[in-house]
Amino acid sequence: MDKLYLASRSPRRIYLLNQIGIPFEPIGKEEFEEDTQGFFDPVEMVLKHALQKARAVIQKPKNGWILACDTIVFIDGQILGKPHDAENAKSKLRWLSGRWHKVYTGLCLYNHGTGQYLEDYEMTRVKFTPLTDAEIELYVQSGEPMDKAGAYGIQKIGAMFIDRVEGCFYNVVGLPISCLINLMEKAGFKRESILKRQVIS
Repeated sequence: MDKLYLASRSPRRIYLLNQIGIPFEPIGKEEFEEDTQGFFDPVEMVLKHALQKARAVIQKPKNGWILACDTIVFIDGQILGKPHDAENAKSKLRWLSGRWHKVYTGLCLYNHGTGQYLEDYEMTRVKFTPLTDAEIELYVQSGEPMDKAGAYGIQKIGAMFIDRVEGCFYNVVGLPISCLINLMEKAGFKRESILKRQVIS
């Protein structure tokens, strides 16, 4: 089986891969400036960014597959990336308050040795409860929103703001597991092998 490398520093993605027992090596990534300008299609954007992240890693293994991901929040035809400061985070949270939005994650498996790549994406609908200004202020003070698309995280404090989720929960965390497994099988990884590894360990 080919080796899997993760082009991400995200503790959430690392945790999820470890949770399901997928063997991988985190290799980090170059500083990649995500540009949302000029994109009107969220699917096009997350797929392009995921491929760019995979190609941009400093360590370029000649064998194996690099996994790169890109997650965004989409509402009213607008793409919400990570907030650039506290006021921007508050603005994003006010926008999401009491409303439905969509979360998109693009996945890319890239082989630097062959130049081959495989890509796919997941979309999940999420509804926020109405938020007060005081709640928004306190949440931003916690620091949790600052490194997350849409200025919230569903797996920690932000969970108290989520009213409904339609679709893949793990997509909102940042790594849609089912979508990833399907993509990995196309690259030659076997679901059965992953399960056997868990049983043996």
